[in-house]
Amino acid sequence: MPDGDGPETISVIRDFDPKARLIVLTTYLGEEDIFRAMSAGAKGYLLKGETPDVLTGCIRTVAAGGRYLPPAIVEKLAERLPSEGLSSREFEVLRLLATGNTNLQIASTLGITESTVKFHVNHVLAKLGVTDRTQAVLVALRKGLVRLY
Repeated sequence: MPDGDGPETISVIRDFDPKARLIVLTTYLGEEDIFRAMSAGAKGYLLKGETPDVLTGCIRTVAAGGRYLPPAIVEKLAERLPSEGLSSREFEVLRLLATGNTNLQIASTLGITESTVKFHVNHVLAKLGVTDRTQAVLVALRKGLVRLY
């Protein structure tokens, strides 16, 4: 989406109409993508390429007031549960890391000190279970925490 992302759009629609029943149809299978969409208020989450029967079942379930997540999506979402989540600031730092920014550049962009950036980077590494920035970015890309555009 050129002017935002799905979860932001879902939130805007749900703010306008809290009863809106939204289904995400996407190519993204990262647990963070799924979590953010569902947290924003989506009632269903499907991957493009699902069979017509699955799509129809999802629409019917959501129209009746339920939620619909196929087994593959539930499994991906469950991967997120055991790990400690990143704070919003840690997400910002991780996104800036993924685009190749140095600690000094991140500090400047976020209006914080370089030592605070180092603090956040260390927390990101620990929460992702990695030992360096490159591994953090690779894990973040694989899990859908960040995307390179």
